Amino acid sequence: MKENVYWMKFDVLKPFMVDVFKGMGVPADDAEICAEVLIEADRRGIDSHGVGRLKTIYYNRVVKDRIQNARTDFQVLKDRMATAVVDGNQGMGMVIAHRCMEMAIEKARTYGVGVVTARNSTHYGIAAYYPMMAARAGMIGMTATNARPSIAPTFGVENMLGTNPLVYAMPTDEDFPFTNDYATSISQRGKIEAYARNGKDLPRGWVIGRDGESKTNAKAVLDDLTHDRAALAPLGGIGEETAGYKGYGFATVAEILAASLQQGDFLKRLSGTDENGQKAPIRLGHFFMAVNIEFFTDLEKFKKTTGDILRELRASARAPGEKRIYTCGEKEYLAWLERKDKGAPLGEVLQKELIAMRDELGLSQYKFEFE
Repeated sequence: MKENVYWMKFDVLKPFMVDVFKGMGVPADDAEICAEVLIEADRRGIDSHGVGRLKTIYYNRVVKDRIQNARTDFQVLKDRMATAVVDGNQGMGMVIAHRCMEMAIEKARTYGVGVVTARNSTHYGIAAYYPMMAARAGMIGMTATNARPSIAPTFGVENMLGTNPLVYAMPTDEDFPFTNDYATSISQRGKIEAYARNGKDLPRGWVIGRDGESKTNAKAVLDDLTHDRAALAPLGGIGEETAGYKGYGFATVAEILAASLQQGDFLKRLSGTDENGQKAPIRLGHFFMAVNIEFFTDLEKFKKTTGDILRELRASARAPGEKRIYTCGEKEYLAWLERKDKGAPLGEVLQKELIAMRDELGLSQYKFEFE
């Protein structure tokens, strides 16, 4: 039976999300940042990190589980020329990350490079949002973060590393920046959550069980990941035949950048449970870097050369039956062109979640057409 999907326009969805965050106790300006980061994922067609996570990740952790703070106590621990270390004190990850990248950009204006690391943070939404801040400022942006244990090391079956994205954005002379935004696993937890919501089985090879075999039941996998009975395969897949060791290596790089520089929690310490198996804060670490292109070359020349590289890649010979070649960030831009007037798709599960949050917070001004 086909799911009833409702498309909610962004000019309706975003104010609702802002009011939900405010209802959670997030200050108004911070609520705007949080909603903007989430809705940017929906605009770009990344449904695994948009409104679909509003209740499960943010609302529940702040309101239900009380393992995350609605108000962000942002502390600068070290500030030395081009670098800084901050403590987010378990506040809103999007707010912490936004301020960190602003700091990195400002430092890069003076020193050519700005690097900021954050400790005691929380889930910061779509990772590409922050490097794209740098790209809009005419700079190269980068971020890395660790996450709850999900990925097994090559030849292992235990979830040790998070999905740990290493994300870049670079300005071009086209209508969108070059940006990669993906986990260092074949898939990530958010996409598995989307499969579970839609009642779909996972492709084989995404997840490995303790017996070394692939697991495909999405709902069961989410529970297995939480209870250490399964792990995500790194980019490249299970074992070495398809170069899974490369994804394993990149995931480890992200873990080191996110944890070692600011001396925060890592690996199993980010499981989200205490010694009694109860839910506990997940004290994430983040890494942010901005590189001022003008310290190297003329910005417009950089944009032109970068655009030429991307255009030549897209114009190269295609495989039989393939209609086009894409470059990083292009599909997300095309998704935005398709969705800017249409909005974000809400399946039946998400519709119920929005109704539940509205009713629990007393946001009676919102009446949804899908009710």
